[in-house]
Amino acid sequence: MAEYNRSNLDTPTLRSRKNPFKLDDDTVGAYAEKVARFFGTGSYLMWQTVFVVIWILLNVGGWWFSWDAYPFILLNLAFSTQAAYAAPLILLAQNRQEDRDRVSLAEDRRRAFETKADTEFITRELAGLRLAVGEMVTRDYLRHELEDLQNMLERIEAKLDDEAAARAAWRHQIRGEHELNDPVQGDLADPKGQ
Repeated sequence: MAEYNRSNLDTPTLRSRKNPFKLDDDTVGAYAEKVARFFGTGSYLMWQTVFVVIWILLNVGGWWFSWDAYPFILLNLAFSTQAAYAAPLILLAQNRQEDRDRVSLAEDRRRAFETKADTEFITRELAGLRLAVGEMVTRDYLRHELEDLQNMLERIEAKLDDEAAARAAWRHQIRGEHELNDPVQGDLADPKGQ
Protein backbone atom coordinates (compact mmCIF):
# COMPACT_ATOMS: atom_id res chain seq x y z
CA MET A 1 0.00 0.00 0.00
CA ALA A 2 1.23 3.53 -0.77
CA GLU A 3 2.39 5.70 2.03
CA TYR A 4 -0.16 8.28 3.21
CA ASN A 5 1.07 11.84 2.72
CA ARG A 6 -1.28 14.54 3.99
CA SER A 7 0.31 17.31 1.93
CA ASN A 8 -0.66 15.54 -1.26
CA LEU A 9 -4.33 15.60 -0.20
CA ASP A 10 -4.30 19.20 0.99
CA THR A 11 -3.00 20.65 -2.25
CA PRO A 12 -5.33 20.54 -5.20
CA THR A 13 -3.78 19.57 -8.45
CA LEU A 14 -4.01 21.95 -11.32
CA ARG A 15 -4.58 20.49 -14.68
CA SER A 16 -2.96 22.47 -17.37
CA ARG A 17 -4.92 22.65 -20.53
CA LYS A 18 -3.09 22.21 -23.69
CA ASN A 19 -3.87 25.07 -26.01
CA PRO A 20 -3.36 23.96 -29.59
CA PHE A 21 -3.39 27.57 -30.78
CA LYS A 22 -0.82 29.50 -28.88
CA LEU A 23 -0.97 33.16 -29.84
CA ASP A 24 1.51 35.62 -28.52
CA ASP A 25 -0.20 38.94 -27.79
CA ASP A 26 2.83 40.96 -28.78
CA THR A 27 3.16 39.18 -32.14
CA VAL A 28 -0.54 39.61 -32.90
CA GLY A 29 -0.31 43.24 -31.80
CA ALA A 30 2.68 43.88 -34.04
CA TYR A 31 0.86 42.42 -37.06
CA ALA A 32 -2.25 44.41 -36.12
CA GLU A 33 -0.20 47.60 -36.11
CA LYS A 34 1.26 46.80 -39.52
CA VAL A 35 -2.22 46.15 -40.96
CA ALA A 36 -3.65 49.29 -39.31
CA ARG A 37 -0.79 51.37 -40.70
CA PHE A 38 -1.37 49.88 -44.15
CA PHE A 39 -5.10 50.71 -43.94
CA GLY A 40 -4.16 54.33 -43.30
CA THR A 41 -1.98 54.74 -46.39
CA GLY A 42 -2.83 56.21 -49.74
CA SER A 43 -1.58 53.09 -51.56
CA TYR A 44 -4.22 50.97 -49.78
CA LEU A 45 -6.97 53.37 -50.88
CA MET A 46 -5.64 53.36 -54.44
CA TRP A 47 -5.47 49.54 -54.66
CA GLN A 48 -8.90 49.16 -53.08
CA THR A 49 -10.35 51.63 -55.60
CA VAL A 50 -8.70 49.76 -58.50
CA PHE A 51 -10.09 46.47 -57.16
CA VAL A 52 -13.65 47.88 -56.85
CA VAL A 53 -13.57 49.44 -60.34
CA ILE A 54 -12.35 46.19 -61.90
CA TRP A 55 -14.97 44.23 -59.94
CA ILE A 56 -17.78 46.51 -61.14
CA LEU A 57 -16.54 46.56 -64.75
CA LEU A 58 -16.30 42.79 -64.88
CA ASN A 59 -19.80 42.34 -63.43
CA VAL A 60 -21.60 45.15 -65.28
CA GLY A 61 -19.83 44.82 -68.61
CA GLY A 62 -21.24 42.39 -71.07
CA TRP A 63 -19.23 39.41 -69.90
CA TRP A 64 -20.82 36.03 -70.33
CA PHE A 65 -20.24 35.15 -66.67
CA SER A 66 -21.04 37.81 -64.09
CA TRP A 67 -20.72 36.34 -60.64
CA ASP A 68 -22.09 39.39 -58.77
CA ALA A 69 -25.16 41.10 -60.22
CA TYR A 70 -25.93 44.81 -60.00
CA PRO A 71 -26.58 45.36 -56.30
CA PHE A 72 -23.11 43.80 -55.83
CA ILE A 73 -24.07 41.82 -52.77
CA LEU A 74 -20.88 39.79 -52.80
CA LEU A 75 -18.76 42.96 -52.94
CA ASN A 76 -20.73 44.42 -50.01
CA LEU A 77 -20.20 41.18 -48.10
CA ALA A 78 -16.44 41.40 -48.78
CA PHE A 79 -16.37 45.00 -47.51
CA SER A 80 -18.37 44.05 -44.41
CA THR A 81 -15.96 41.21 -43.67
CA GLN A 82 -13.00 43.53 -44.18
CA ALA A 83 -14.57 46.13 -41.84
CA ALA A 84 -15.29 43.43 -39.25
CA TYR A 85 -11.60 42.58 -39.14
CA ALA A 86 -10.21 46.09 -39.66
CA ALA A 87 -11.96 47.70 -36.69
CA PRO A 88 -10.58 45.33 -34.03
CA LEU A 89 -7.13 45.44 -35.63
CA ILE A 90 -7.15 49.22 -35.49
CA LEU A 91 -8.35 49.16 -31.86
CA LEU A 92 -5.61 46.68 -30.95
CA ALA A 93 -3.02 48.91 -32.58
CA GLN A 94 -4.38 51.93 -30.68
CA ASN A 95 -4.21 50.01 -27.39
CA ARG A 96 -0.58 49.13 -28.02
CA GLN A 97 0.15 52.76 -28.84
CA GLU A 98 -1.55 53.85 -25.60
CA ASP A 99 0.62 51.39 -23.68
CA ARG A 100 3.76 52.80 -25.29
CA ASP A 101 2.55 56.34 -24.55
CA ARG A 102 1.90 55.41 -20.91
CA VAL A 103 5.42 53.98 -20.54
CA SER A 104 6.89 57.02 -22.27
CA LEU A 105 4.92 59.36 -20.00
CA ALA A 106 6.10 57.49 -16.90
CA GLU A 107 9.70 57.76 -18.13
CA ASP A 108 9.23 61.49 -18.81
CA ARG A 109 7.84 61.98 -15.29
CA ARG A 110 10.78 60.09 -13.80
CA ARG A 111 13.25 62.22 -15.76
CA ALA A 112 11.43 65.41 -14.75
CA PHE A 113 11.58 64.34 -11.10
CA GLU A 114 15.31 63.61 -11.37
CA THR A 115 15.90 66.93 -13.13
CA LYS A 116 13.97 68.76 -10.42
CA ALA A 117 15.94 66.99 -7.69
CA ASP A 118 19.23 67.80 -9.44
CA THR A 119 18.18 71.43 -9.86
CA GLU A 120 17.25 71.73 -6.18
CA PHE A 121 20.58 70.17 -5.18
CA ILE A 122 22.54 72.56 -7.39
CA THR A 123 20.52 75.49 -6.02
CA ARG A 124 21.35 74.49 -2.45
CA GLU A 125 25.03 74.10 -3.37
CA LEU A 126 25.09 77.55 -5.00
CA ALA A 127 23.45 79.08 -1.93
CA GLY A 128 26.09 77.44 0.26
CA LEU A 129 28.87 78.75 -2.00
CA ARG A 130 27.38 82.25 -1.87
CA LEU A 131 27.38 82.13 1.92
CA ALA A 132 30.95 80.84 1.98
CA VAL A 133 32.10 83.48 -0.49
CA GLY A 134 30.24 86.15 1.49
CA GLU A 135 32.36 85.32 4.54
CA MET A 136 35.63 85.38 2.60
CA VAL A 137 37.84 88.43 2.38
CA THR A 138 37.51 90.12 -0.96
CA ARG A 139 40.26 92.08 -2.67
CA ASP A 140 38.44 95.40 -2.23
CA TYR A 141 37.81 94.78 1.46
CA LEU A 142 41.47 93.84 2.04
CA ARG A 143 42.67 96.90 0.11
CA HIS A 144 40.43 99.15 2.21
CA GLU A 145 41.68 97.58 5.46
CA LEU A 146 45.32 98.00 4.37
CA GLU A 147 44.71 101.67 3.51
CA ASP A 148 43.16 102.18 6.96
CA LEU A 149 46.18 100.49 8.57
CA GLN A 150 48.58 102.65 6.54
CA ASN A 151 46.71 105.80 7.57
CA MET A 152 46.88 104.70 11.22
CA LEU A 153 50.63 104.05 10.94
CA GLU A 154 51.14 107.50 9.38
CA ARG A 155 49.20 109.12 12.27
CA ILE A 156 51.27 107.17 14.82
CA GLU A 157 54.50 108.26 13.10
CA ALA A 158 53.30 111.83 13.10
CA LYS A 159 52.49 111.63 16.82
CA LEU A 160 55.88 110.07 17.52
CA ASP A 161 57.57 112.84 15.56
CA ASP A 162 55.56 115.46 17.48
CA GLU A 163 56.45 113.78 20.79
CA ALA A 164 60.13 113.63 19.86
CA ALA A 165 60.07 117.30 18.90
CA ALA A 166 58.33 118.21 22.15
CA ARG A 167 60.94 116.30 24.21
CA ALA A 168 63.74 117.91 22.30
CA ALA A 169 62.24 121.31 23.02
CA TRP A 170 61.86 120.39 26.68
CA ARG A 171 65.49 119.29 26.86
CA HIS A 172 66.48 122.50 25.24
CA GLN A 173 64.68 124.50 27.87
CA ILE A 174 66.09 122.50 30.77
CA ARG A 175 69.70 122.27 29.66
CA GLY A 176 69.79 125.47 27.85
CA GLU A 177 70.80 123.92 24.64
CA HIS A 178 70.54 126.24 21.78
CA GLU A 179 70.84 123.67 19.06
CA LEU A 180 67.75 122.02 17.78
CA ASN A 181 68.37 118.69 16.23
CA ASP A 182 65.84 117.14 13.96
CA PRO A 183 64.02 114.44 15.84
CA VAL A 184 64.63 110.92 14.75
CA GLN A 185 61.69 108.65 14.37
CA GLY A 186 61.06 106.72 17.52
CA ASP A 187 63.44 108.96 19.51
CA LEU A 188 61.66 108.81 22.80
CA ALA A 189 64.16 109.39 25.44
CA ASP A 190 63.30 109.36 29.09
CA PRO A 191 63.39 112.97 30.28
CA LYS A 192 64.74 111.96 33.71
CA GLY A 193 67.51 109.76 32.30
CA GLN A 194 68.97 112.44 30.04
